[in-house]
Amino acid sequence: MKALLVNPNLKEVREIEIEPTLGAIQDLIGFKTVASDEIDDNFDQLFFDEECFIRQQDQVGRFKVDNLAPILGMGVIVNTADSKAFHSPKVSLSDLIKRVTFL
Repeated sequence: MKALLVNPNLKEVREIEIEPTLGAIQDLIGFKTVASDEIDDNFDQLFFDEECFIRQQDQVGRFKVDNLAPILGMGVIVNTADSKAFHSPKVSLSDLIKRVTFL
């Protein structure tokens, strides 16, 4: 499936192909402790390291989507309309790029 990867270290958002599993999302984020926030009414979710601000990480960039709290580290966006599976996000890459702010 397609996913959108937000990399604050490179200040880029790009489309990637991943397996539709939580393990694949965890691998991209770099940690097993993941949380998510809904970013639109289409069930697109931003997955990130749940412990990003309590974990000691030097030289790691931050970003935010719209008015959500800033995230430290990588973010992965996928669709969760079917709560039992992950799907490609509904939001387009170009629209998401306009909504991401690197801090």
